[in-house]
Amino acid sequence: MTAVDVFQKLFDAYVGCYRSRNAAGCASFFTEDAELYSPFGPAAKGRTAIETIHSEWLEEGGEDKVIEVVQAGIDGQIGWCLATFREGTTDDGTSLNVLYRQPDGGWPIRQCSLNETP
Repeated sequence: MTAVDVFQKLFDAYVGCYRSRNAAGCASFFTEDAELYSPFGPAAKGRTAIETIHSEWLEEGGEDKVIEVVQAGIDGQIGWCLATFREGTTDDGTSLNVLYRQPDGGWPIRQCSLNETP
């Protein structure tokens, strides 16, 4: 399985939570000390803040969220991926993510930076 495959599976599960408007589920894909930087609001530091910002985003919908991992790599316990996202007809962009492999084999996101596509 390639790094793209590994992280696409993770983001598919995340999108499932997003589409069902499950902010806690979305936040569960991040480490406790994760950081999320976004043009859609202030930086969110920590899983609780990430859940809060997802709650705000999900008030606007999310049923048609799509994320596609386009590049990825793994080096030991650290992984990264570049993904595109799309939601509706207006919200398109990219996300750059750093992930850390856990003892159970999971890959939670430690850092995420979102950018809007002009």
